[in-house]
Amino acid sequence: MASALEMLWDKYTWALENGDPRTDSWFLVHSPLPITLLLVTYLLLVVTGPRFMSQREPLRLVGPLAIYNLGLVLLSGYLFYEFMTISLLANYSYFCQPVDYSRSELALRMAKVCWWCFFSKAVELLDTVFFILRKKPDQITFLHVYHHATMLLNWWAGVKYVPGGQAFFIGMLNSLVHVFMYLYYGLACLGPCMQPYLWWKRYLTILQLCQFVAITTHSAYNLFATCPFPDGFNIATLLYTLSLFALFLNFYHQTYLRGKREKLT
Repeated sequence: MASALEMLWDKYTWALENGDPRTDSWFLVHSPLPITLLLVTYLLLVVTGPRFMSQREPLRLVGPLAIYNLGLVLLSGYLFYEFMTISLLANYSYFCQPVDYSRSELALRMAKVCWWCFFSKAVELLDTVFFILRKKPDQITFLHVYHHATMLLNWWAGVKYVPGGQAFFIGMLNSLVHVFMYLYYGLACLGPCMQPYLWWKRYLTILQLCQFVAITTHSAYNLFATCPFPDGFNIATLLYTLSLFALFLNFYHQTYLRGKREKLT
């Protein structure tokens, strides 16, 4: 038992000491403990929140939701602009891009936008809080919880160890998708009057699936090409993105294909 604990402590110490020194002092980056505590709190809320609200009236929260979603549209738009602009200014390769660990202006700017992308994943946990307060438990699916919780962990690891390089491609695509996703959420929260303008929900899911195909292809290519970006992160990204693709594809089938088939029968 003692040796096992020592081994875990050694790995924890190694994880702390081998991150990118440029980002190590940034908020929530140095240690995995704050993020772990946040995730534990989030999962407890997922379990206990609906029970707490079961005997209470749902909150409408139209104003706060509109502000929240608009804020995330603007933040996602800023992230997309930064990822794309920095990659172009620094002549990033869209096939193989190692991390620039220097303290040059563009390298630090890329590291900072990676941190903001990570921080946005912490903010997006509020999606679930709003579902709980509005008593919409059907929205708190396994896909929803898995996606929110794991994205936060993945981006923490990215900012801690590889803030840039190949990660810019993932952040750029994801931010673009989130512009449209939170625009949809923002319009939907305004009520039934907006329903005629939300016909494009199905295409939003298709856009998300295309994103996963692009990221999977990008990561897979770099496993077979000679690229000085850690294979471990490429493999983790590949497997994780495949899991999201499978879950979103199942959502698409259940929501748009199965439901349509049942209506026809």
